[in-house]
Parts: sequence; C-alpha cells; structure tokens
Amino acid sequence: MIDFTNIEKYKENNRIEAKKAIGGLPHSIWETYSAFANTLGGIILLGVEENANKFLHPVDLPSPEKLVKDFWNIVNNSNKVSANILSDKDVTIENVDGKRIVAIRVHRAQRSDKPVYIDGNPLSGSYRRNGEGDYKCTKEEVQAMMRDAAIKTQDMLVLENMGLDVFDYDSVKRYRIRMKTYRPGHVWEELEDVEFLYKLGAVGRSSDGKMHPTAAGLLMFGYEYEIMKEFPAYFLDYQEQFDPNTRWTDRIVSSSGDWSGNVYDFYFRVYNKITQDIKVPFKLTGGDRIDDTPVHKALREALANCLINADYYGRQGIVIIKKKDVITLSNPGGFRIDVEAAKSGGVSDPRNSTLIKMFNLIDVGESAGSGIPNIFNVWEKQGWSAPIIYESFEPDRITLSLFIGESSNKKIAIKSGDKASKSKSHIQKYTIVIYLTEKISAKTTEVAALLGVKDVRARRLLAEMVAEGTLVTEGENKNRIYKLKA
Repeated sequence: MIDFTNIEKYKENNRIEAKKAIGGLPHSIWETYSAFANTLGGIILLGVEENANKFLHPVDLPSPEKLVKDFWNIVNNSNKVSANILSDKDVTIENVDGKRIVAIRVHRAQRSDKPVYIDGNPLSGSYRRNGEGDYKCTKEEVQAMMRDAAIKTQDMLVLENMGLDVFDYDSVKRYRIRMKTYRPGHVWEELEDVEFLYKLGAVGRSSDGKMHPTAAGLLMFGYEYEIMKEFPAYFLDYQEQFDPNTRWTDRIVSSSGDWSGNVYDFYFRVYNKITQDIKVPFKLTGGDRIDDTPVHKALREALANCLINADYYGRQGIVIIKKKDVITLSNPGGFRIDVEAAKSGGVSDPRNSTLIKMFNLIDVGESAGSGIPNIFNVWEKQGWSAPIIYESFEPDRITLSLFIGESSNKKIAIKSGDKASKSKSHIQKYTIVIYLTEKISAKTTEVAALLGVKDVRARRLLAEMVAEGTLVTEGENKNRIYKLKA
C-alpha cells in the first residue's frame, strides 16, 4: 500500500492517515481504526505529519515500541474496541530516512465483525472513511452493517404481519411455467401454489404454525404496494438513454401501477430490453436454432446479481441504465466480501440466498461465486473493454458498468474526430472518474498506467476533463494532481 522509501510522494487520502503521535497514542486513532475497518481498509502512520504542501514526511518518535505496546493493550480491550481484526504482522516499526515510525495496517473487516465500533456503543461509536477524513456512521448505516452480520440472509425473514394475499399469483403462475420448461418432471410440479411456495422458500411458518410470506417471497412475487410496507425504499428503475437531449427514451419503474412491480417480473422485462441489440449468430443444435450466446448468459448473470445482492432496506433502489455503448447496473448495499475476491471467484457470500435459489430453479444465475468472473471472462473473449465494478458509500451502493462492443485493444490509433475514437475516449474518461472517486487524486503518470496509454495521451484526456468541468487541478508541473470537481 505504501513505499516507505518514497513516503514524501504520498498524501492523506481515504486509505492513508498520518498522525504525529509525539505525545503518545492519539485518541483519534480509534475513530480511524473503526473507519478503515468499516470501509475499504487502510494504513495508519504514527510519527508522520504533513508538510505545507500536504505531502507526508516522518518525524522522530521518541519511543515507537511504547506506542505499539499501548496500541495492542487498547485494541484488545473490548470496552474500548468491539473487535481486534489485526494480527502481529499488521503492526510494524519502519525506518524511514533514519527515523522510526509505526505502521498499522487495518484490513476491511469481515461482515460478521461489522460494525467495528468504539466506546461500547455501535450507534455512537461506528465510523467510516470518506475522502481524507473519518465520519460518524448514521443509524441507517449501522443497521445495514448489522443486517449483513446476521448468519441468516435478509430474505429468509418470515413476515408474520402479512398474509398470503400479498402475492401476485399471475407472477407465480409465470414462474411455475418457466420452471416446468427448464426442470420438467420436478417433484414440486404437482403441488398446490401455497405448498409450492413453501418448498421454494417464498412462504414460511411462524411460531403459531400459520403460513406467512418470507422477505424473498414478497420481493419475488408480491405486489409493489405490498412490498413497500416491508421495504419502504423499494424501487426498481430501468432507463434507456439513447438521446442526449432527452432524460430517457424508454423506462420501466416498479411504481407505475400497470404491472406487478415485483423482482421476478422486473427481471424479464429488463432482460428483454438489454439484450435486444445483441447480435445472435445463426446456429443450429438438433435442428433447432439456438438464440443464445455467452454475452446473453453474462447479461443474465449481471442482472440477476444486481437483484440478488441488493439490500432492499437501503436507499435509492435498483437503477439500471442502458446507453448506446454501456449498460450500468447499480444496487443498494455494499460488498460482503472483498471486491478482488469477488472478481477471482470461488468465494460466495450472498445477501439474499433464497432469491438465488429461486432464480437458479428457472435457469438464471450460475453456481455460487462464479458470476462476476464469468462476466469478466466473456468480455475479455469478446475483446471488449473490461467491466468496471465500483463500491461507494453514503449510502452503500455497488455499480457494475458493462461496455458493449468497445474494443480493449490499446494499440488502435486514436484520431481526432473519429467516431470509434470518441467512444473510446468516453470509456477512458469514465474509468478516470471511477478511479478518482475512490483514490481522491492522481498524477498524469498514474492515469496513464491505469489506462495503459502513454503520458501524452493521459495528459490530453485530463486536460479535456478539466475543460469540461469534470476535474480540477492542484499544484504545478511534476507536482500537479487531478481531483473530481466538488
């Protein structure tokens, strides 16, 4: 995370916090520990301060060993800190320019440990990292972390205050017809609707023995106005934005009142929209035409992941936007595992496991932990620009951007005025925005490395984004950095 031989090149950001600590262990270190643990992780540097230009430099700590000892004593005190998520190798004494400093590497906490809080109270002692500082979590953020910490997934909850009249049984009928097509002769095929929904996990039995909808059943098959009684922020939104002079050219929203508004029906309405422009090669299998491609399968996976992993108690709802060259899928709720682990596959920690089961039974979604790697593999084989996954906070959201038909070949000559060039520039600028949202600031060389282009190309893109009002600059010449305009 940090090259200690070049510490003067760094500034404080959302992953680095410097504290002088000459007078002992700073009280504010615990707010930062909580903030890093509850966000993306980070490194706390003791014996380091900022100079006039905000760059870091070491100071001479009188006793770094005492700081380390004091830190371990307090981090293991459950009255002060709710969880010690560090190991011995995470706290080290480093020699920088002849001065000794303390480096504390705080990892992103496992969901079962969140929220990591201080002073015995999660509501007043939970923090997160935003930009260059720590902020106290809202009650909503704390509750979201607590929901994710539960052993049972959110959608298993039996809603004892609701009856079975919350379901749109036309949606249930459509689901059963599709399941019969993909799983003919299934043992549930002849069951009555209520028994079928019970086996599916859409209905559960309460302590008094009566049947009630589960959260998964309500989301999958319920009427929108019934869903909102349990999930007040529930909203599903699909937009097509093909005309830059119009906010949207086509739209599907769960609140329109002319359809059920549930997750099941939304999935198929939207899937048909996002795949209608995908080219299908003529292919026969057993005399039947196969109108399915790896791209179709990857789009099914992406859409299902967006719906399955959403925190439906969270704000701002599901938002899916289709433009000419990019499809963006965004859902409330943060990652329950590390983003890189999700990309590599093999690790699964779904937020709504019953919804996964429901989709799998109708041939939507792959095996656990393989969805995101499959999407990346398909895009790579197509030669398209790699998808971008971004996790944001305040509120927690995950956004996946899929570039359609755009080549990832960086050797293609870029000519001004060329249509393909303009489209490629759009993707590169979008990538810069995503990067700066997380990293706060960057130099030209960093952006060039990010995009895999020469410095001169990166400099031109950054200058255009400054002129467009997207970015601002700080510093001059070699020290110039770029940030998103506030």
